[in-house]
Amino acid sequence: MAVSERFALIAGAGEIPLILAREAKKSGASFIAVALTEAAIAPLEGLADRVYRLSIGQVGKIIRTIKGEGIDKVVFIGKVKKDVLFERIRFDFKALKILRSVKNRNDDTLMLAIVRVLAEEGIEVLDQTIYLREMMPQEKVLTRRKPKKAEWEDIRYGMDMAKRSASLDIGQTVVVKKKSIMAVEAIEGTDEAVIRGGTLARGGAVVAKVAKPNQDPRFDVPTAGLTTLQSMIKVGATVLALEAGRTLLLKQEELVKEADAAGISIVSYKLED
Repeated sequence: MAVSERFALIAGAGEIPLILAREAKKSGASFIAVALTEAAIAPLEGLADRVYRLSIGQVGKIIRTIKGEGIDKVVFIGKVKKDVLFERIRFDFKALKILRSVKNRNDDTLMLAIVRVLAEEGIEVLDQTIYLREMMPQEKVLTRRKPKKAEWEDIRYGMDMAKRSASLDIGQTVVVKKKSIMAVEAIEGTDEAVIRGGTLARGGAVVAKVAKPNQDPRFDVPTAGLTTLQSMIKVGATVLALEAGRTLLLKQEELVKEADAAGISIVSYKLED
């Protein structure tokens, strides 16, 4: 599916906003970008019609910018660290309205509140994977190295535990060794969870990443990329297991090449419904 009308790309941190922008441009789409970080500005400038630098706390201004461009569709993509909620940044009226309306500050709760506020303004939030579906591998081992028997056991255990954690909206990644949970991803994000769990495991850990049981494709679609792999290499983790067909794997060819060089297995694993 492609978007025939112009849309707004709300870009957080990481490489995925640029990847999505390139794929959208290839398909002939036209879009503006709202960069939530300074680092997102330069890469998007040659692709977007215009790039605006706004803070996550400026929800009202983001809405006015989008509507001022005559746009009524947005895609959220990229990392927005949740610890921003505990920093001294200025939240405008719309942002405060969202924060005051929610029963908790879990990812899904906050994002659904944002979706509701945008809907009130006539703005539709689109599927994050709209231009990225070819980057969601189906069931297979992607690398030359295949997991060993004990690692397959950790994959099965880790995927089950990750799915349970994801169902509680805690995190979508766990780090496992010998069927023991070394780390569960929380507010710190995947890469730091991998470092924490991999350090405790002292090598040989399995990293398992899944989608939430009722994953909303408009936000927080599980994603793995080069930074995930680099974190694994730092701590001697040996397997990256991703839920087949439901996890984005960025720069797959480059990632697999680096994993092969490091002796790491990457597995796209099918979970039973």
